[in-house]
Amino acid sequence: MKKLLLLCLVLLCAGCQSQVEEEVLPQEEVSQEVVQEVSQEDTSSDRILVAYFTRVGNTDFPSNVDASSSASLINENGELIGNTEYIANVIVEETDGDKFLIETETKYPADYDQLVDQEQGQRDQNSRPTLVSHVENFDEYDTIYLGFPNWWYSMPMPVYSFLEEYDFSGKTIIPFNTSGSSGFSDAISEIERLCPEATVLEGYTVNGSQVQNSHDDIVAWINEVNQ
Repeated sequence: MKKLLLLCLVLLCAGCQSQVEEEVLPQEEVSQEVVQEVSQEDTSSDRILVAYFTRVGNTDFPSNVDASSSASLINENGELIGNTEYIANVIVEETDGDKFLIETETKYPADYDQLVDQEQGQRDQNSRPTLVSHVENFDEYDTIYLGFPNWWYSMPMPVYSFLEEYDFSGKTIIPFNTSGSSGFSDAISEIERLCPEATVLEGYTVNGSQVQNSHDDIVAWINEVNQ
């Protein structure tokens, strides 16, 4: 009888131990799942703004404008877009960022020679064109891709207006631009001067005549930046 009682106690203890182990293991698995979900949420919390300035949207072009005759205009699927906007579109596709056009109150002339004269006058006066487009909840963005054409070996003056309108402290600025052959010129140093508390990464620049052939290069640059 004692042996039988002892055997029953042994079997009962074994059953209790097995039950405890079965309860602990699922708890450990749940904890791991929670940690993984939090980690994924932290990674996806980075909000991206793709802000750009281009002639299209800031110029009243005639309906019959010939995009092929201008190095800064592209006719894409029947829609007129600027070179800088083309790059912005690729960035939006690859990053799921929010697209934002820097738009001025006063339109720029469609005639290129008149455009050059107007921009030179604004630069000589160090003017800040009034903007009619504004970013809602700018503070919520962590990374700003900033695009513009090279005008007079720097950024167009409306981009200065944009950079001075917001507080870029603690944010990451990633420039991209188009030019004839001058690249960024002094644009990067100007961004660093205007936004001293921001991190300015190496940007992407391309000759305006090569923009439509640069899709894969743009994607490769974006991937490199986000490594």
